Amino acid sequence: QVQLVESGGGLVQAGGSLRLSCAASGSIFSVNTMGWYRQAPGKQRELVATITSVGSTNYADSVKGRFTISGDNAKNSVYLQMNSLEPDDTAVYYCYAQLLTNLRRRYVAWGQGTQVTVSS
Repeated sequence: QVQLVESGGGLVQAGGSLRLSCAASGSIFSVNTMGWYRQAPGKQRELVATITSVGSTNYADSVKGRFTISGDNAKNSVYLQMNSLEPDDTAVYYCYAQLLTNLRRRYVAWGQGTQVTVSS
């Protein structure tokens, strides 16, 4: 089994910052990609940012220049530094990991979600 544990969500005023953290644990052989998705009320889940094990990053256009994703391969962890937050960033943020299990099987894991609320 693989678990993703997130932390760092909360309530912040527009223009403020938050940092999300996510750690993967369990029967993990290697992690290929980790990242963050978000889902606002009444909307579909959307990609925020991803990072591969070699450090390649991908961002949604809406967060480029404001959010920074980073990872720690040794800890199977990913972080999302969110600056200049806007009310439209309000959503539940989900950690995501694409990995190989100890049985060498591809597996996609999701965290339980952490709420980010940005007040205007």
